[in-house]
Amino acid sequence: MPDALEESATPTLVGRSSSHFTRVTRIFAAEMRIRCSLRVVHDLMSSDPDDYGGNPALRIPVLQTPQGVWFGALNVCRALWRRSSLRPHVIWPEDLDEPLLANAQELILQAMATEVTLIMSKLSDASDRNAHHAKMRAGLVNMMSWLEENAQAALAALPTQRDLSYLEVTLFCLVTHLEFRNVLPTASYSHLNLFCQQFALRPSVGETPYRFDT
Repeated sequence: MPDALEESATPTLVGRSSSHFTRVTRIFAAEMRIRCSLRVVHDLMSSDPDDYGGNPALRIPVLQTPQGVWFGALNVCRALWRRSSLRPHVIWPEDLDEPLLANAQELILQAMATEVTLIMSKLSDASDRNAHHAKMRAGLVNMMSWLEENAQAALAALPTQRDLSYLEVTLFCLVTHLEFRNVLPTASYSHLNLFCQQFALRPSVGETPYRFDT
């Protein structure tokens, strides 16, 4: 049993087990061997920053630590890496200095953000016939088609000397989340599905399954 001091130092992740951005950070926490408690945000329609760990943007995830609070998945992942005694070799977005890799990372994050908007629009009863909604969905389909066509080459272009990359984690969380939330069928994305099958062999993936919090 940890003592009180150790327990008080345990970081708290504010998010949802059904969120792909939250899962990115949970996979990083597992890879870094950092134990985090999860504070679930139950009401995504809330406009109170306190419900989101103090994030004024009203978004998740947020990491609360004795040293301070970190907003957003990338900030959280960096903070977890710095806390880890393992310090694995991680390829971060700023390390992607080739157009193919940089564009892949950009589209992955754009697709994740678009998916969130589509899910939230559905929760707020926005019509599928709304022109902006239709444009976002078309953009998501276009981005996934681009990733299906280019992800194999992008993944092959990643530095071989790495333990993990933010690109791989976000790509896995995106593709698997589309089916989980019934946003877009992914059966036709053979290259992306093969990558997900291979990446899912990591213990950190098995420790962080998508589920709806109760």
